[in-house]
Amino acid sequence: MNIIVALLIFTVIIVIHELGHFFLAKKNGVGVPEFSIGMGPRLITYAKTKEGHVVKFLCTQKEFEDRADWQDVTKYSWKLFPVGGSCAMVGEDEENNAENSFNSKGVWARFSVVFAGPFFNFILAFVFSIIILSYSGIDYPVIRQVYDNQPASQSGLQEGDVVKSINGKKITIGREISTYTQLHPLTGDKVEIVAERDGETKTFSIDPYYKTYLFGFSYPSNEKEAPKISQVTEGGAFEGAGIKAGDIIKSAGGINISNAGELSSTMNSVNQGGKDVKFVIERDGATQEFTVTPKEYETYTLGFNAAFDEKGGSAFDVVKYSFVEVKYWITTTVASLGQLITGRLSMNDVSGPVGIVNVVGSAIDQSKSLGIMAVIIQMLYMSVLLSANLGVMNLLPLPALDGGRLIFILIEAVRGKPVDREKEGFVHFAGFVILMLFMVFVMYNDIIKIIK
Repeated sequence: MNIIVALLIFTVIIVIHELGHFFLAKKNGVGVPEFSIGMGPRLITYAKTKEGHVVKFLCTQKEFEDRADWQDVTKYSWKLFPVGGSCAMVGEDEENNAENSFNSKGVWARFSVVFAGPFFNFILAFVFSIIILSYSGIDYPVIRQVYDNQPASQSGLQEGDVVKSINGKKITIGREISTYTQLHPLTGDKVEIVAERDGETKTFSIDPYYKTYLFGFSYPSNEKEAPKISQVTEGGAFEGAGIKAGDIIKSAGGINISNAGELSSTMNSVNQGGKDVKFVIERDGATQEFTVTPKEYETYTLGFNAAFDEKGGSAFDVVKYSFVEVKYWITTTVASLGQLITGRLSMNDVSGPVGIVNVVGSAIDQSKSLGIMAVIIQMLYMSVLLSANLGVMNLLPLPALDGGRLIFILIEAVRGKPVDREKEGFVHFAGFVILMLFMVFVMYNDIIKIIK
């Protein structure tokens, strides 16, 4: 089921991309012999001819090419494998002097046809963002939680403050804060945060250094669930003391605990500067007592959380922040590519179709318990991410991609004459081969990561 959903998302995104090429090709008088959904043999083919509407099932390639009444009309095909789609244009990859060929059109007409594919991906991301924000709410950069004794609280930041910028980088939505720290890892340098409080703008200087003590375990985030240990950190204090995943914490530091919410508050009160804490644990129906010495842990953190969807925004805000969402994913994709080029990200951080299917499957599994609407919103969210990514990737100035074709068109605009079509075709073919080899590598890498 997860694979089917992932394929559906891929297909919608790619078909919308191809629709961009299709609409602008038609507008500029470029012939489109076929627009298809899917890959492989044709299941259904439709064409509007001079004699009327024609529908053909299981049309062969020979019949498709030789049928007299189909020569100068656009055929619409639904193909066997529901993955992707295509928009075939007259003379797109060959020398063709016909009046309706792609290369016979002016520079800016061809530019608009090529650019329309990625642009339609951005439009799709925008439309889906409107749906998501209308249902789930807007991710305003309002500080929801300031953690006790951490850098933010020591600087004077408070819950309810609206973050405006970090080190001069404008912040519009909450997720931009965590993205900023991912792309600009915190060091010993102070971080300047500009925030708005009660209509007044304030500047806070945060020293991100933070030392704490960890017991090395995790438990359910749902406050009403049982205080059951879900995971014990390898080499952590709990593991060293003999406490295991699946154990239930009955008390800590003499404070009785009945649910995950009480466990959270209790841990905050008993974690005092590395001092020993006594835990009463239930295992297999019997209780045991453990004395645990937490381990010192040093890190850099801002010490607050501001990513949270808030419902109730006006229609204007929904539209405005939908633009912001698309911009966020475009800039994040570009920044991630920059980190890949500079070596701050490795090839292990890159995912292809197999990895994306795995991520989509995980997203579905995590949202199932929240109901069908949660699953739909999660899938729309993944579609926004992937559609914006596809738009950016296709605009890269690389052969075989739309960006590579745009570069050749711009060179023609500057020179006043086109690059030799045969040479351009060779460059795009070589780029396509390299792209396919890269995709094979990424797919192999995805499979290895899943196996591990």
